[in-house]
Amino acid sequence: MTATATPRLVSTASLLGTATLAEPEAPLPAGTPGIAGLLARRLATDPTRPLVTFYDDATGERLEFSAITLDNWVAKTANMLVDTLGLAPGDQIGVALPTHWLALVITLAGWSAGLEVLVIPDGPDGAGAGAGPAPADTRIGALFVAEDRIDATAALAADETVALSLRPMGGRLLRPIPGVLDYATEVPPHGDRFAAPPAPPEQAGLVRAAVRTAASWDLTATDRILCTAAPDTAEGLLGGLLAPLAAGASIVLCRRLDANALDRRAETERVTAVLAPLDAVSSRPGTEADDAAASGVSGWPASPAAVRVLRLPRHG
Repeated sequence: MTATATPRLVSTASLLGTATLAEPEAPLPAGTPGIAGLLARRLATDPTRPLVTFYDDATGERLEFSAITLDNWVAKTANMLVDTLGLAPGDQIGVALPTHWLALVITLAGWSAGLEVLVIPDGPDGAGAGAGPAPADTRIGALFVAEDRIDATAALAADETVALSLRPMGGRLLRPIPGVLDYATEVPPHGDRFAAPPAPPEQAGLVRAAVRTAASWDLTATDRILCTAAPDTAEGLLGGLLAPLAAGASIVLCRRLDANALDRRAETERVTAVLAPLDAVSSRPGTEADDAAASGVSGWPASPAAVRVLRLPRHG
């Protein structure tokens, strides 16, 4: 995405693709018709174990979120969507954020509130190949955008713009921006409980995609998946959020990953799988991250069987 190009929004369902979603024979987990149900199930069965561990190797930031803590953030954000922004089930929000734990929170909050979540996928004009972009004049209820992307997304039609500094410790925007809400000041006052409305029918496809992907990867609750992808990609949505949530697994989300830290990161965080494509892995000397290495990463860590490479399954 460039400052001169007009960004194009696509729904998360379109980003994943109809082949991934349209498998009605795949059963839904009991009591989980929508994404909020997946999070509620994790909250009920395993509330305190780490769900998301976040690293930003450019700042040295490390944060860890149990299901309880992540759910609190999701609830506060969902309450803001409803109470402050006045959004209702069926409305649309846009998410223009890089790989970051807050991108997961906002995406989950949007789904929990029954909203359609749109993203700006990476690609020419932000359209993404085959992603089925929404019309350029699509008006959304709110746009959540990183502070350094505000100018690049200025052409999008949004009723409200909510900016995030993405600085450590939930820092506020570096400067006030007229007409733009600061997420860091707007969210904290809201309640940390949210009563999700009935999930819209289209979320069943997202849940099925999560369940099918988790099954194709043989994920279990003991898995910890290292992911560098943002939720504006299918890898980030499925591998960095939905499939681990469906399987009860944990996510090690890394922004601006230092390739030299991979071995230490894998050992310290007990990583069991890494989601490909991972540029930092493929660029390391002695490492093969192609299809032949799908059962393990050669030379990383010492035992190839300890860490496996995950790739998005092809359905249909």
